[in-house]
Amino acid sequence: MGLAIMTTAFLVMPLSPAVAENEKVIEHETGFYYTVQKGDTLWDLSRKFSDSAWLWPEMWQENSQIANPHRIYPGERIRLFRRAGSQKISEKKTGVTPPTLENLIHYDYSALDRIGFIRKQPVEPLGAIFKVLETKVMISEDDIVYIRPEGDAKLVPGQRYTIYRTLKPIRDRYDNTYIGIQHLLTGVVEITQIEPNYAIGTVIESYRPINLEDKLMPYYRRIPEIILKESPRGLKGKIIEAEDHNRVIGSHMIAFIDKGKKDGVHPGQFYNVFQQAAEQLSPKKQGKVTLLPVDIAELLVVHTEDTTATVVITRADREFEAGSKIRSPLQ
Repeated sequence: MGLAIMTTAFLVMPLSPAVAENEKVIEHETGFYYTVQKGDTLWDLSRKFSDSAWLWPEMWQENSQIANPHRIYPGERIRLFRRAGSQKISEKKTGVTPPTLENLIHYDYSALDRIGFIRKQPVEPLGAIFKVLETKVMISEDDIVYIRPEGDAKLVPGQRYTIYRTLKPIRDRYDNTYIGIQHLLTGVVEITQIEPNYAIGTVIESYRPINLEDKLMPYYRRIPEIILKESPRGLKGKIIEAEDHNRVIGSHMIAFIDKGKKDGVHPGQFYNVFQQAAEQLSPKKQGKVTLLPVDIAELLVVHTEDTTATVVITRADREFEAGSKIRSPLQ
């Protein structure tokens, strides 16, 4: 099955208090995009990505930046959304040439800088916020903060740093094995002044409420265009937790899985959340039969560590919880 055109994806489910607090983080433009190549037309793109050339008016309608549907130009981006069940984008199906940044379909995730991760060994902090200029319960954008350097770290005036906090160690809910430490990113600070025992900085971005004793790590600008990649066959794992520890997980939320680089997991790969039940066929017969698994959600890897990965839920037919099983898309 090919690709269909849909509107830009935003969180539309009722917000829990934890999600509502993080609404600024979640609501942003995301989607699948194709970069127009020389010779492309909406007719051809509709045929490639929607299984029918006759759907080109819908493609035009969903891409309001195109003034004239008969004139599209190389370098323009066409927004695409995959239909449920469309697990793979192949060269044979789409006519897309081998991977390059210019012509491969990619997923835009503009809030990529805001997502955290789980790592077995926590990041060594460069500093910690010990005071805010004005007495406040929560620190936010434009606040002036005082930072205590940690260890031998040398904070540099004019340089930006990611603000984060570490949460309690995460253990497997079934066998209690250690998984790692969650790093929750809370904002970005720019150092403005250095004093002998501390530094002064201005918060230039606030992803969520910033607390005293939140730490600093190096700031790296992540490219929001995630190039789609093929997933390894036969991989199985599970959902560790939602980033904001929501009880239920749904579309467009961020979560963590228990597979990472060492398992062949990389940004741009898709995996499915599935359910599999075991039922007794008849009251007269003992024993249960394991039923075929049913995919209930789809996730896209956006960041990887050695043994874990951060994912965005691109589609959820029903909500699910931490501990739910995942698997590679069926070939």
